[in-house]
Amino acid sequence: MLPIDQIDNRSTALTALLEPNPAEKARLTRLFDGMPRRRFIDKHLQHAVLTPGRPQRPELIHPAQVPRRGLGKAEGRAALLHAVAHIEFNAINLALDAVCRFANMPDDYYADWLQVAAEEALHFSLLSEHLEAAYGMRYGDLAAHNGLWEMAEKTADDVLARMGLVPRIMEARGLDVTPGIRQKLLQAGDKRAAEILDVILRDEVGHVAIGNRWFHHLCEERGLEPVSTFSRLMAQYGAPGIRPPLNLDARRRGGFDEAEIAWLQAQAKQVQ
Repeated sequence: MLPIDQIDNRSTALTALLEPNPAEKARLTRLFDGMPRRRFIDKHLQHAVLTPGRPQRPELIHPAQVPRRGLGKAEGRAALLHAVAHIEFNAINLALDAVCRFANMPDDYYADWLQVAAEEALHFSLLSEHLEAAYGMRYGDLAAHNGLWEMAEKTADDVLARMGLVPRIMEARGLDVTPGIRQKLLQAGDKRAAEILDVILRDEVGHVAIGNRWFHHLCEERGLEPVSTFSRLMAQYGAPGIRPPLNLDARRRGGFDEAEIAWLQAQAKQVQ
């Protein structure tokens, strides 16, 4: 076996990214959990994957075609948790893609995103296990949309755009809506789902913070002002708008500074 400082972890991440079986992808990715931070010897390699490994199901449909179901019935709660599991599955691929796609970043960048990937894999595993145990449903049994990965494709050309838009918009939206979803599931009697969402919210604050860390690092490296750059990137890449509610406490803990918070609040007021 190679010494740990000679293992090509970015190529290992590529193997996990290309794995189509969800359970195996999660298993491979969770091996990165708690891995010691070290020098990455293969930072010059760029692995540009157009499509990550994914199963034939779920069927991917337009977001407007995804049925809306109330949480008063078990099938509605199962559908919601399936949708969250799909988000977490895509989030595994997003984190692995961030590791594989962008070359010549600092060592801590790769270590950060490998840890994010491992935590997203844990979230997916927890949700998948609960779906089957409580609702008799497997991931893939319902249709889903592909909006999260579509934003990854849009930002594939620039690590600044990826860091600016995916963690700070797509994942940060989870900080805003997860507390309400958790409360509704708890009121409906699904205590285990609420516990899993507690884990997800705790970890996602850290994931957003990592996105903010590297967005600000890249802005400083390129001599760019963060707030105006964020606004420009949103327009350039057709990112979803900022809408209420905003979980300001979680966003602050996730690394948004006060200038960014003020800008986010102004944007959210425009759609109220």
